Amino acid sequence: MLDFFKRFKFLGIVLAILSAIIISIFYNLLKVEKKLPIYQPASVNAELVDSTIQYQKKYHKIADFRLINQNGETVTQEDYKDKIYVADFFFTTCQTICPVMTKNMAEVQKKIMLDDEIMLLSHTVTPEIDTVAQLKRYAIEKGVNDAKWNLVTGDKKQIYELARKSYLAVKDDGDGGPYDMIHTENFMLIDKKRQIRGFYDGTNPEEIKRLMDDIETLKKEK
Repeated sequence: MLDFFKRFKFLGIVLAILSAIIISIFYNLLKVEKKLPIYQPASVNAELVDSTIQYQKKYHKIADFRLINQNGETVTQEDYKDKIYVADFFFTTCQTICPVMTKNMAEVQKKIMLDDEIMLLSHTVTPEIDTVAQLKRYAIEKGVNDAKWNLVTGDKKQIYELARKSYLAVKDDGDGGPYDMIHTENFMLIDKKRQIRGFYDGTNPEEIKRLMDDIETLKKEK
């Protein structure tokens, strides 16, 4: 009788080990890694998209650009080559959502400070006001690290087209000049192929947490 129970115990241990191995194999086979969507003009709010590309369903990428940062240096797409970056649109004299957005972007900056893969890019929607000197004052006040975060100004038409045709991030004012913009609270996550991989409410701390999680997910993509 004792031998029977010993054999039964041994069999039970073997079955338990085999079960654990089988479950582990099935888990790994069925496990699906989270993959971020690739946003196209046709898949976002039409108000944020220029009418010329509103129905584009694939192949959308951020266009080449040439702007000036807070240090008077030229910034182009080459400065963001092989980088994941977070972009937004703001203006320094904004007293509503911009201070909150800038504060939250500064929090993102802290978290990515030692990560060479990640950068930040903020575009002014009032380049006639936000000169290099104005951006520099704002950068110092808000704790912008020049190595990680560019605040850029430049030709208003180019900024407008980047906002409406590339980042899909601002509304057309419609009441002023041909390139007047109403910026939103959106942060955009851009991958190394210059594709939009996420939109986030830059005023919402929970959305900032989601952004940071998505950055980690994006870094794991091959």
